[in-house]
Amino acid sequence: MCQGFSARGCFAAPPSTVLLCLTLLVLTIGPVIGWRPWPQNRMNVSDYTFGDSKKFEGSSEFVKLRYHMGPVLTTNITVHTIWYGKWERNQKKIIREFINSISAVNSKQPSVSGWWRTVQLYTDQTGSNISKTVRLGEEKNDRFYSHGKSLTRLSIHSVIKSAITAKTKPLPINPRNGLYLLLTSDDVYVQDFCTSVCGFHYFTFPSLVGYTLPYAWVGNSAKLCPGQCAYPFAVPEYMGGRKPFKSPNGDVGVDGMISVIGHEMAELATNPLANAWYAGPDASFPVEIADLCEGIYGTGGGGSYTGQVLDAHDGTTYNMNGIRRKFLVQWVWNQIVNYCTGPNALDQ
Repeated sequence: MCQGFSARGCFAAPPSTVLLCLTLLVLTIGPVIGWRPWPQNRMNVSDYTFGDSKKFEGSSEFVKLRYHMGPVLTTNITVHTIWYGKWERNQKKIIREFINSISAVNSKQPSVSGWWRTVQLYTDQTGSNISKTVRLGEEKNDRFYSHGKSLTRLSIHSVIKSAITAKTKPLPINPRNGLYLLLTSDDVYVQDFCTSVCGFHYFTFPSLVGYTLPYAWVGNSAKLCPGQCAYPFAVPEYMGGRKPFKSPNGDVGVDGMISVIGHEMAELATNPLANAWYAGPDASFPVEIADLCEGIYGTGGGGSYTGQVLDAHDGTTYNMNGIRRKFLVQWVWNQIVNYCTGPNALDQ
């Protein structure tokens, strides 16, 4: 029944076939690993930016990003958000505006929409590009921590199931172009949070949720580990007390989340079922288009350097403009030129 299996085919198959196909997929592919925004190379930690013209944004000699024939999100992407825990109104506004800025056409350059244009370069097997349209969908609030304040990877599926099966205002079920974004407040711990991940993406299992839905989880690290997951607005202890950057929206935890959200959304669009765009020979440990640019926010970035970023009049640091706000977002890999790119690049 699953001969010539493809994730795209499973979307359209009968439920029994979908379950069998996805079961086989899960047996061979592990959860997509999340990322950490702080520098992994602990050399040269006395500076954040790099002053000369040498390029450090990846290497075409070693990176072998390939397309593995799975689906990508080519139709208009709708982001359905689950706010898990207690969130302030302004925190939600910051995140909503970042998502709305992805498709904004009149933002000042360098812009969030300019950053997404690199993601749009990726195609499926028909040659169709990632959608340029990303819009906010429905939202669900879970203020009372219905699944507790400590979540496992499997319980994340249960949170999503609760949101789409709620008796009042359930989230729409949209397997083809829906992107389900679970955001946990600063008092919620998720499995592996702060130790190895700040966010991750995967897809829900039909056996648990009833549908195959691409999702991402991102946590607010403000109380648990800002030095690990809100870098460079907070810094790890090993950096010797170096002064962090001033966050552009006055909320270290949420401004740190923005880059992780961008990271996971870019990877979900290009690799929603873990069988499309990634580097490396092992599908169990895919290296995706944002993983390749970990810690790079501007020209010259790499190792312990963010690269050349921008300073606003109020002393905050950013690298791209949204509709009304500024953001600092990690770059993504451009498979055309074979290095990391972003809208604030000095040589484009």
